[in-house]
Amino acid sequence: MPAVMEKIQPVNSPKRPYPMERTRNIGIAAHIDAGKTTATERILFYTGLIHRMGEVHEGTTVTDWMEQERERGITITSAATTCYWTQKEDGCPKLFEGLGHRINIIDTPGHVDFTAEVERAMRVLDGAVAVFCGVAGVQPQSETVWRQATKYRVPRIAFVNKMDRVGADFDAVVQELRQKLGAYAWPVYIPIGSEDQLRGVIDVVAQKAILYGSDELGSSYEVAEIPEELRDRAQAALAELIDAVSNKDDEVAELVIEDKPVDALTLKRAIRRLTCRLEMVPVLGGSAFKNKGIQPLIDAIVDYLPSPLDIPPATGQKADDPEELVEVKADDHAPHCSLAFKLWSDPYVGKLVFIRVYRGMLQKGDTIINTRTGRRERVSRLMMVQADKRIDVDTVFAGDIAALVGVKNISTGDTLCSRQERIMLEPPTFPEPVISMAVEPQSKADRDRLNEGLQRLSEEDPTFRVFTNEETGQLIIAGMGELHLEIIRDRLFREFKVQANAGAPQIAYRETITQPADGEGKFVRQTGGRGQYGHAVIKIEPNERGKGVAIENKIVGGVIPKEYIPAVIAGLQEAIASGVLAGYPLVDLKIQIVDGTYHEVDSSELAFKMAGIFALKDAVRKAGPILLEPVMKVECTTPEEYQGDILGDLNRRRGKIVSIEAKSNATIIHAHVPLAEMFGYATAIRSLSRGRASYSMEPHSFEPVPANLAAAILDSAVPKAARS
Repeated sequence: MPAVMEKIQPVNSPKRPYPMERTRNIGIAAHIDAGKTTATERILFYTGLIHRMGEVHEGTTVTDWMEQERERGITITSAATTCYWTQKEDGCPKLFEGLGHRINIIDTPGHVDFTAEVERAMRVLDGAVAVFCGVAGVQPQSETVWRQATKYRVPRIAFVNKMDRVGADFDAVVQELRQKLGAYAWPVYIPIGSEDQLRGVIDVVAQKAILYGSDELGSSYEVAEIPEELRDRAQAALAELIDAVSNKDDEVAELVIEDKPVDALTLKRAIRRLTCRLEMVPVLGGSAFKNKGIQPLIDAIVDYLPSPLDIPPATGQKADDPEELVEVKADDHAPHCSLAFKLWSDPYVGKLVFIRVYRGMLQKGDTIINTRTGRRERVSRLMMVQADKRIDVDTVFAGDIAALVGVKNISTGDTLCSRQERIMLEPPTFPEPVISMAVEPQSKADRDRLNEGLQRLSEEDPTFRVFTNEETGQLIIAGMGELHLEIIRDRLFREFKVQANAGAPQIAYRETITQPADGEGKFVRQTGGRGQYGHAVIKIEPNERGKGVAIENKIVGGVIPKEYIPAVIAGLQEAIASGVLAGYPLVDLKIQIVDGTYHEVDSSELAFKMAGIFALKDAVRKAGPILLEPVMKVECTTPEEYQGDILGDLNRRRGKIVSIEAKSNATIIHAHVPLAEMFGYATAIRSLSRGRASYSMEPHSFEPVPANLAAAILDSAVPKAARS
């Protein structure tokens, strides 16, 4: 008999192969090189989806299927795949023993340049497995993906990987989860041994040992009594776990107060409730590469991570009344509603639109409406995706992750609905690009292919931008880092057969103001017939750093007619995009349109748009404009003997040292360094440390450029800004 009897859910269609309560949509997320892809590969092997485990270093993994991923040993694009798992009876009580579950997995990149992939995956997932290195612990990108999961309220479990590595320390990583991430983290499986002595895990809840023998593939294991020397530690871990759960769960608290025993299933149900409410993070340990601890991880995914029914329903706005919020409950029988979270160009089937179905069924031949554009689309083909394999299906259900083929004019973040109820779900948000470079096709034929390739790649990747510099006529591409743009260039060459030259990467500077000011813009043209007349007065002041631009209409008494206000705002936005100092976009300012005049005959939208442009440029020149540059959060890990050299080098790069910490036999330096100084740093840090130090970085903030450097940047940007 199953440990937990399932309730008949009226939300499930009888056509579905797996009911919603036995579906898990999870992501695997972590810092680069923590072992996400290897862990995913082992999950696919033990669930029977693949019959040979691939290795990242051999370029044979299922989810890293792009050529560039296999060559470089990194994940670039989040890959979706589906596997199936039935919890077996092995002496450790489980919540769903004997029941089959379908697990949809998205393996996300760890490199900060591809953070958009993690962002959009988190937006549509129900749960996540955060993977941490048993040696390095919580690293910078670990913090970033943790923040992304918190932002979208994604429940998660933590897997401490690489416990076979020299220096691995499970307890130290659990402490870091609590201190650095603020996680209410408690072990549910503890590794038995570490480094080359790793031989299994302790199931804390069941108080059993799971021991792996001579089977190198890790497919078979033995459930036994906990070894004598580890019994005290296991019992202490259980007591701590019960105490931690009782602090937050009433059912367990009642049993503890009445001094009654807390059985394994009661404790597991409580942990599941707390995890789904984001009040607890169960922690497991093991080694994906050495095939130890992965089956307990899959059991924990089923036991503790939510189904689409266990999390609060998504909320959206009514398309015809944005003030009215609507709950989108997971139900196969309700009108269809899904979110397009990713676009991908497939060489065989064309453009794929990945969707997460939040409500209702979608069948081939159905008509859906894109709420953003109001356009109708007919669904001609539906697919379930297994990394690089595509499986045609006739129907997808609530809670599914699937792909549409052949639909047009759909962007990342669009909501797709049935005609009965038009809703707009919240789209994922993405960071602004920090680096750009000019590209130039080598021939006319390359120009056409380049334009097509760049258009398709910018549709796929919301953090990749393409634009033409109006002053120089150059085609500029912008992205999240050197590696990001390098991969884009590589894909242009391989997928679109484009031969193109690229300039040196350029920094995406920003402009802002330091003091309040007033500005006036007047556009008057008289040419004999009907003239042009527009006049606007504005006030500007600095906004909080990172808050963006806010435009407010304060016009009273009709000094500027209502129909011309949008034209003034359009002029302000155009001037904001092109900047005043050196042609870089303006950020972090508040603008109020306060006054103006109009002419009954000569006024026009064009005149007021020009007045808006002139008014902003006038105000910004009086408001102490300054340049801002992107500053990166840098973490360097180095043997102690090279610490002085690396610190000196970071100081020469205008770096600000935030902290230095010692960890086992290494020193970790945290610093904030301007991106302009970080080009070629990978080579520099290798030279300084004889190849023994490593670093990672991610965007941190925009900060003012020192005056002496700003002058040089402004001089080089004279043609771009046209020195207006």
